[in-house]
Amino acid sequence: MAKTLAIFLGGGVLGAAAGFALGIFFYPYLFLADVVATETVEDRGAAKVLATGTFIHANPSDPIHYGKGKVTVYSDLVHLESDFEVGPGPKFHVYLVPDRNVTTRTAVDRTMYVDLGRLKAFKGSQNYPVPAGVELAKYGSVVIWCERFGVLISPATLTPA
Repeated sequence: MAKTLAIFLGGGVLGAAAGFALGIFFYPYLFLADVVATETVEDRGAAKVLATGTFIHANPSDPIHYGKGKVTVYSDLVHLESDFEVGPGPKFHVYLVPDRNVTTRTAVDRTMYVDLGRLKAFKGSQNYPVPAGVELAKYGSVVIWCERFGVLISPATLTPA
């Protein structure tokens, strides 16, 4: 009887752990409105491009947390280009970070970052307005950051235009 109870409880614990792990993976697909975004930069022909960058895979040994694609910074807007893509996860945010060389060892959450908002989709072009009064020249990177787990997903070092 005790052996049966131990097997039952062990199976319950393993099942709960597996369910939790799958829940973390599928959560973004279930609760984010868009998996692919298609926002455009409207009437930006006259707007000056201040900087550009390319998102990189911050930790190549981590196959889940990756990022790629280009970002363009205007005087009042950060635009993730149509080739932008990150691996799925919960509560990703777009940050402007003062550091130019952001790595997995950078304490992004302890810098004077500007939170531009929650990531709208895992793929595609997206716009994030820059709050009034932010001096973009002081920021060297755009970063995708997981607020839930405090993990760097993908940084893009900005190159002035």
